Formats: sequence, structure tokens, C-alpha cells
Amino acid sequence: MYPFTIILKTAIRQSRRCANEYPIVSPCQVKIDPGSKMTGFALVQNGQVIWGMELEHRGGLIKKKLESRRAVRRGRRNRNTRYRKPRFLNRRRPQGWLPPSLEHRILTTQTWVKRLIKFCPVNEIWVERVKFDTQKMQNPEISGVEYQQGELAGYEVREYLLEKWGECAQFVGGY
Repeated sequence: MYPFTIILKTAIRQSRRCANEYPIVSPCQVKIDPGSKMTGFALVQNGQVIWGMELEHRGGLIKKKLESRRAVRRGRRNRNTRYRKPRFLNRRRPQGWLPPSLEHRILTTQTWVKRLIKFCPVNEIWVERVKFDTQKMQNPEISGVEYQQGELAGYEVREYLLEKWGECAQFVGGY
């Protein structure tokens, strides 16, 4: 899935009067907003977005396929377990190993950045890295002990759920 692009094979002249001068092309910035399900890309030139896209990641699909492969492999092994040597403590992950779903997210983002660099003069790449404080978003005046302990301080999980669902079990007829 490529964006519609036109690649010019010859240099464009600025005007007929200035036949020897090449046009001045202002550089762009690639701005990336990574997320767990989608990543947003934008090409910005002089503070104005000239191109944008959302990339949907396949992380859940990759995880599901790996689990099905694992199930098939286990089934195959269980068919002749009698003579198989134990092989469960001899695996070590290499330095810098990432789960396949996360690695896919990084590689697809990197691929799209390389594609964009091919199509326009990019001088900066910006990545938005944000940590949200959801507790502060819900209550901006929160501070001190209240901030550390939260709303459920002193509650047992079971008591909290019973109070929330009105002493009615979820599978019996709760909400």
C-alpha cells in the first residue's frame, strides 16, 4: 500500500528566465505518533501538514498466529513423547530481543519513514513520546497521600466488586 506519488526523473527549472537555476525545495519534517494499535505519520512543511496517514498494526494477529503455531508444535511433540529428550531449559533469548508483535511495530514504522525519505527532502524526524497520568486527568487537584493511594485504598478487591455489583455475582445476573 503505497501513497500516490509522482517521481520526477529530470530536474525542474524555476522559470524560463532562470534556466540555469534549480528551484529551492523547502525541507519537510516527518512527525510520528506511535501507538499500540495504530501509528500516525505526517509530513509537515513550514508548519503545514502536506500529507498524513494512519498505519494499523498487526500485533494481535501476529500473537494469535504464533499461539496457533505453538499449539500445533506441542501436539506434534505429544504424539511421540516417549523417546524425546527434555528440551525446556536450554533456550536463551539474545541481547536486545523484542516480542514479534513489538518488533513488527518498529519495523513497519521504520519502513514507512524510509519510503517517505525517498519521496521528499526530509531534514527532521519527530517522534511523539507521551506518558499519560490518568489519575491526574480525572482529578487535577489530587496530591499527596491521596495521589499515592488512589480511590481504592483500604478496599479488598472482593469487597469492592461486591459493593459495585450490589452483592450479585457477575455470571448470575449482574450488569
